Amino acid sequence: MFQPDTQRLIDDWTVLARASGVRGGIPRRAAFRPETLGARMPRAFLVEQRREGPTLRVAGGWLELLHNRPLGGTDFLALWGPASRPLVAETLSQALRQARPMVIVARAGAGDATVEVTMTPLRGRSGRPDRILGLMAPAEPVSLDHDMPCLLTARLAVAAGDPGRPDLSLAAVQGRRLA
Repeated sequence: MFQPDTQRLIDDWTVLARASGVRGGIPRRAAFRPETLGARMPRAFLVEQRREGPTLRVAGGWLELLHNRPLGGTDFLALWGPASRPLVAETLSQALRQARPMVIVARAGAGDATVEVTMTPLRGRSGRPDRILGLMAPAEPVSLDHDMPCLLTARLAVAAGDPGRPDLSLAAVQGRRLA
């Protein structure tokens, strides 16, 4: 069972993903209205998947306090401890590939508080699925009073709901393999 804020983002994203005209189960970024986040906005973020890696386009004020610095334009993986980065990178890719929300359970802050980091895929202006709308939902109070940037520690990643698109499979037509 997810935190209420986590579940709310998953539910809001699911409504968008099931709307008519949505390609491949991933809604366009323009279809999402930030005001639906309400009081959760300071804990929200938007990641763009670029060639050089996932980059934070926007990060809420709570996240910037947690990391003790402005985050716009920074490498999203740099917010995580080195041992957590492969899991986080794969989770981002899985959300985009499977067209469904993913949730990372992580530790944050000086007191090692538990947080859920929700990642929901979106399509950018080009129509490609290359955006992740995310939200951090603390399960307990997180200490934001520190001098050093906080690195998150990923514990596990969980898929939420059914994949929005089927897995790829190989087929052979007249001896030629096709995806």
